[in-house]
Amino acid sequence: MKWLDKLPLLPLVIGALALGLAPFFPEPHLVEKLKMLAAGTLTRPLDIFDLFLHGSFPLLLVLKLARLAMGGRAPSPPGPGH
Repeated sequence: MKWLDKLPLLPLVIGALALGLAPFFPEPHLVEKLKMLAAGTLTRPLDIFDLFLHGSFPLLLVLKLARLAMGGRAPSPPGPGH
């Protein structure tokens, strides 16, 4: 899980908000695709791709926050000469 520890938190938050909520009107794609998944109508490849695209940053953010909450290492800032 070192790769998750190395991901900075701020870009994950920004990406989760930007991709997770885009487009803002009339309804975010992520919400629409999750509704389709729950209804069993998520069958088109484009819709499945949309679910992965719009859900990737929110999923990574949840994993990162869960790892930090469980005592995972927070990445240390690089020192001089790095």
